[in-house]
Amino acid sequence: MRIKKRVQWPIANYTSRYTALGAFVKAAEAQTWTEAEVQFVIDEVVAAMDDAEALAILLDYTQHTPNR
Repeated sequence: MRIKKRVQWPIANYTSRYTALGAFVKAAEAQTWTEAEVQFVIDEVVAAMDDAEALAILLDYTQHTPNR
C-alpha cells in the first residue's frame, strides 16, 4: 500500500518515534485519514530500525508548506 496523502502537523522537535507517532496519529485522524491508512504508517514506524529512520518515514507523510 502506498499512501499519497500528507498530514499537516508540527514534526519538529520530536526525538522519540513513539512520541512523534502519537502526534502524527492525532493529526491524521483529525484530517480524516482512514483507520487502515493510519495503521499502515504505524506499522512502518514500529518496524523502522531506529528513531532516525522512523522520523524519516513520518517526514515522508508530512505536508510541507512553503516559508513566507
